[in-house]
Amino acid sequence: MLPAKFIQRYRIDKPDRFRLSEFSTSDTAGLNLDKDDIKDLLQKDAERLGEMQDRLFAEDKWSLLIVLQGMDTAGKDGVIEHVMAGVNPQGCVVHAFKAPSTEELDHDFLWRSATRLPERGRIGIFNRSHYEEVLVVRVHPDLLARQKLPPAMTGKDIWKHRFKSIRGFERHLARNGTIVLKFFLHVSREEQRERLLARLDEPAKRWKFNAGDFAERKLWDKYMAAYEDAIRATSRGYAPWYVVPADSKPFARLVVARAIVDALSRLDLKYPTVGAADLSEMKKIRAALLAEGPPLKVKGRSSGRTAS
Repeated sequence: MLPAKFIQRYRIDKPDRFRLSEFSTSDTAGLNLDKDDIKDLLQKDAERLGEMQDRLFAEDKWSLLIVLQGMDTAGKDGVIEHVMAGVNPQGCVVHAFKAPSTEELDHDFLWRSATRLPERGRIGIFNRSHYEEVLVVRVHPDLLARQKLPPAMTGKDIWKHRFKSIRGFERHLARNGTIVLKFFLHVSREEQRERLLARLDEPAKRWKFNAGDFAERKLWDKYMAAYEDAIRATSRGYAPWYVVPADSKPFARLVVARAIVDALSRLDLKYPTVGAADLSEMKKIRAALLAEGPPLKVKGRSSGRTAS
């Protein structure tokens, strides 16, 4: 059993004091867990998440937006695959943000994220997100030229303005029933090196390799500074960041799963109740169905149960 405050260790609730250097990429919260222990815990959380997603869909009042950010090889795809293993695919939509299209560049920087938001009752996952506009674009300021912004909007305060826009955007989502959870998968430079080498050396992984990943690696320090600023400026109670130690993929997945389960548990999701008139009609239909023949056995139980 994990401690009740396990997740709080990684949630940034005091952003003004946040320093990325104080967060270890190999931290395991002092827990002595082997891979099998983590696998068992993750399976239980995945199953619980599947049950919660079913109630989320049925209640149709809330939606959940999960933002995954991290350097290349940080494990975003693996988090999606393993954490969401128990979720009904109809209730979950994943969108991976690539380089913006011409149409997207003709809109404000939040537009393409706004068009991909999850509907009520559903879980949306952003594999990369609107934060690329204060991460990649900040590290590569030449990309701003493609955005055709008015000169007055590209001054030294552009990142402060974008952080303010992001906070407003996420506050708006929260006020309208979207739970926003943001995860920075914090992998070390050495661990990334090992994972890049694995992609080069193992034939089954070579398709994942992109020479651009190696080029971005040379800008590591600039990216870490950009992440620190972004997390400090945008981690708020209505849209918190979690800095997830990602050198261990299984442990990173467990942290993300537990944070999602914790957030959904606080909603007290319930299946809609059936009114008296509808229940009366159901009983009539049930009686008519039973009149057609003897009750069948379904999964070891008789269909002759009383409707409730």
